[in-house]
Amino acid sequence: MVNTITIAAFVGTAVLSYLLGSLNFAIIISRIFGDDVRRHGSGSAGMTNILRTYGKGPAACTLAGDFLKTILAIFLARFLFAWVGITALDAGYYAGLFVLLGHLYPLYFGFKGGKGVVTSMAIMLCVNPLAFLIVAVIFIPFVFAVKIVSLASILGAIAFPLVTCIVRLIQGRDALLDTLCASVIGLIVIIKHRDNIKRLLNGTENKFGKPKGG
Repeated sequence: MVNTITIAAFVGTAVLSYLLGSLNFAIIISRIFGDDVRRHGSGSAGMTNILRTYGKGPAACTLAGDFLKTILAIFLARFLFAWVGITALDAGYYAGLFVLLGHLYPLYFGFKGGKGVVTSMAIMLCVNPLAFLIVAVIFIPFVFAVKIVSLASILGAIAFPLVTCIVRLIQGRDALLDTLCASVIGLIVIIKHRDNIKRLLNGTENKFGKPKGG
């Protein structure tokens, strides 16, 4: 039976995770320059646009900030779920989804954020480190081979639920819920890349290192 404490834990985790996710570090770092990264390149508030607009240092800080906010949210959610006694659902997926929504639609920045690639990678690392390692080993070199970040991101989002399912089956664990959660996260990332998909199909997507693009 669901009690008041359990409901409060779910609601509190969702709110806290969303608020942490809304700390979009691409926008925060661009504000240090007296600017808004959303005015440049693809208009997206993410690490790739920061890299193209401000360079490697600010991009590394964006990567670290978005990674750490996700890890913090998941750590707090798992602590709270364990304290309350919620065991039916991995708090990592639950908190991760709301962090991702906060990153995509940040409360503090007019609900216009990034595309969720770094945040999704951080979620993957926390909930299924082996799946993260497999996807990273395949698609990080792929980025440098094709020099199209969006293509690697889209393919990685497609691979995430597939790899998750395979890893869980090999581990002898129930794969259904994890695969479903991974599919939802992957689908969100793909939807946020719909403009990039159009440019990829048209052959007009920018390659890595160019000053403008998706």
